[in-house]
Amino acid sequence: MDELALRARQSDAADPLAALRARFVLDGTVYLDGNSLGALPAAVPGRMEDVVRRQWGELRIRSWDESGWWTAPERVGDRIAPLVGAAPGQIVVGDSTSVNVFKAVVAAVRMARAADDGRDEILVDATTFPTDGYIAGSAARMTGCTLVPVTPDQVPQALSGRTAAVLLNHVDYRTGRLHDLPGLTAAVHAAGAYAVWDLCHSAGALPVGLDGHGVDLAVGCTYKYLNGGPGSPAFLYVRRDLQDRFDSPLPGWNSHAEPFGMRSAYEPAGGALRGRVGTPDILSLLALEAALEVWDGVPVEAVRAKSLALTDFFLECVAARVPAGRVESLTPAAHAERGSQVALRCADAGEVMKRLIEAGVVGDFRHPDVLRFGFTPLYVGFADVDRAARVLARTLA
Repeated sequence: MDELALRARQSDAADPLAALRARFVLDGTVYLDGNSLGALPAAVPGRMEDVVRRQWGELRIRSWDESGWWTAPERVGDRIAPLVGAAPGQIVVGDSTSVNVFKAVVAAVRMARAADDGRDEILVDATTFPTDGYIAGSAARMTGCTLVPVTPDQVPQALSGRTAAVLLNHVDYRTGRLHDLPGLTAAVHAAGAYAVWDLCHSAGALPVGLDGHGVDLAVGCTYKYLNGGPGSPAFLYVRRDLQDRFDSPLPGWNSHAEPFGMRSAYEPAGGALRGRVGTPDILSLLALEAALEVWDGVPVEAVRAKSLALTDFFLECVAARVPAGRVESLTPAAHAERGSQVALRCADAGEVMKRLIEAGVVGDFRHPDVLRFGFTPLYVGFADVDRAARVLARTLA
């Protein structure tokens, strides 16, 4: 056993989160794609059996009250809240990330214009996941704003008295770069605008501090580090003091103050419920609720500490084992700038990832030349990291 393998074994033995691995359904694969789809928590299948057979099959419509279906969007939101640094009552779960981005950006523009109708620009992260850009463009057309793509480091200089809203990613989906949420939020506020953050690649991977940093609005998916399952519903955060001004562009009967009144005039509900639209997707929502139980007693700060240790160790193993010059890390070395993934540039990345997967190391490929490896501290160990680097080295040799 070489020095790196020995350190991996010692680190796993000393890992305070190691026991969490048993809460997931895993096989012999090294699964480093939790930044795309989290592994299955072991409690979910049994819970869904009850939801389908008893709640739906026996209680049927009574489950809206007796099984708590009606309040699930806020109840599950409150389970997510501590993982992103939010107090209860500010997160609602439902719809997709894209739909929630649309709600948040349009609502941000409307709030900004209520105070100053001269605000006619939306700044958007130019490096964002494409859908965020598409949605921001549609929101700009709908509100009569100009869309201004900028990189996150350009935001402070691009802000002006015309800026209404700024849509940013907390972690870059390709490189794993962690952006300065506190500093950029403060800059947006100093310009009199509203900050909307996409937390898809940070929720469940690192502390976010939504309340502490005064974030206005935030959205995030739940099928990555929160392990909610494919297509599980996204979440929407609306800071408490903004909730009475949150004017959703998608008002629905579920967000009505009197949903069963069936009145033709819309009157928004109070609180985070304003973020609801239509009937909740109960099966996915309750699968997510069961999945979130793996977080019971787990501080996100401990997850962050292990995440940094895992990614540090992976970069060290790659440097020691992979032939020189074969890959280049795109992920920042500085902890303050790193999420929970490592992106490696590799000339034949698509073919390399295919061969890695065949050898039992699952990451993913991003066009044109990026190998992406996500590290979910709840179930990834240091021996997994060492094995992944060994397989990568053999593949590239």
